Amino acid sequence: MQADLQMPLKPLTRRQVQLLRAIASFQANQCCLPTIGELACELGISRSTTFGHIEELRRKKLLVSSPGRARSLKLTSKARELPGLDGECNINPGRGLARGIPLAGRVAAGLPIEAVEDKEELSLGSCFGNTDEVFALEVRGDSMIDDDIRDGDYVICRRSSVAHDGEMVIALVDDEKATVKRFYKEKGRARLEAANSDYRPIYSDNCRIEAVVVGLVRKL
Repeated sequence: MQADLQMPLKPLTRRQVQLLRAIASFQANQCCLPTIGELACELGISRSTTFGHIEELRRKKLLVSSPGRARSLKLTSKARELPGLDGECNINPGRGLARGIPLAGRVAAGLPIEAVEDKEELSLGSCFGNTDEVFALEVRGDSMIDDDIRDGDYVICRRSSVAHDGEMVIALVDDEKATVKRFYKEKGRARLEAANSDYRPIYSDNCRIEAVVVGLVRKL
């Protein structure tokens, strides 16, 4: 009887390691899984090249996905055990929020006040509560500019599957398109309103609330 021989798996390439790290980072810090297009953009390579690396990583049993779903690509337990991967990428978003910066006191925006130095620490967790449920997302685009949320800002979000009318939310439309908008519930559907008259409302009967926006961070 002839033995069933299998070709040995090739070692991971530098690009495949980058791809695994990108997927792990996206999964840890975003509210949804990445698409092939987003990964291609992140790594600065074509979609076809990205797809080829993904197929090879599937063959090596390091990635799994659900057929027909754009956002289902995730690491296997085997991938998470790779040296140097778990420590760099599989970060609980809440842990980073717990680390703070020195809060040195108060400064007046009106009449000057006495300068008294405090020795406290300011963290996003201390401002916004339970850090296991709080995370940040970088904003891309200007659809919320009239709410003073600009391209490149960071919105601070609290995980939630429900929202009240008028609240700013992170919503997943059609299971694959994440957006920040004002949420309004209508009969049989949701309306997602931009804060920019150049953008039309998004109407969807397949809208899932992932988080409510509770704060904003901006670099000056």
